[in-house]
Amino acid sequence: MPNWPIAILVLGLAAQTQTPAAAARTDFSGRWAIAAPAGASGAPGRAGATPLAGGRGDMGSGWGSPITITQNATQLTVEYVFFARGDLQPPLKFVYALDGSKTTNTVMMGRGMQTQASTATWDGAKLLITTMHTFEDPATGKPAAAEVKQTLSLESPTTLVVETVRAGVFGGPATSTKTTYQKN
Repeated sequence: MPNWPIAILVLGLAAQTQTPAAAARTDFSGRWAIAAPAGASGAPGRAGATPLAGGRGDMGSGWGSPITITQNATQLTVEYVFFARGDLQPPLKFVYALDGSKTTNTVMMGRGMQTQASTATWDGAKLLITTMHTFEDPATGKPAAAEVKQTLSLESPTTLVVETVRAGVFGGPATSTKTTYQKN
C-alpha cells in the first residue's frame, strides 16, 4: 500500500515550484504610445539614445508609436503602422513564442522581404526578445547578420519600458536605447 501522505506532499511541492514562474509572467497587452518626459523637449521617451547620422533622432525600441501588443499564454504579438495610408501596406506584425522557441517574422521593407529570427525568454517579470536580422553585406554580397535585444518591463500598469541593445555591425559600436511608452 502506498504512503499517501508523502505522495500528496510531493505533488503539493511540485505544484508550488511551478506557480511562481507562471505568476512572474507579466502581461504587456494594450495599446501603447511613446511618452514625453515631463518638461523635456525633443524626441519623447528615449533616454540614453545614440543619434542617427544627421541628428535625426534614434532608432528607439525599433517598433515605432503607437504599438498594439496582444498576449496569451503562448505568444506575444506586436503590431504597428509603419507605412503611410497611400502606401497601401498593412501594419507591421511581429509574433514571438513565449516558450523560448525560435519564431520567424518576415516583413516587406526596402528592397524586398526581410526575415528575422527571434527567441523570447522570461527573466522574472521582464521579457527578453533576441532577434537576428539577416541581410546581404553590400561590399561582398555575402550574408551577414545583426543581433538586437529588446527587454520589455512594466514600471507601472500604464508604463511600458523597452530597453534595446543593437550589436555593432561591420565593426561599428553597439548602441542602446530606452523607450518609455504610456498605455492609451
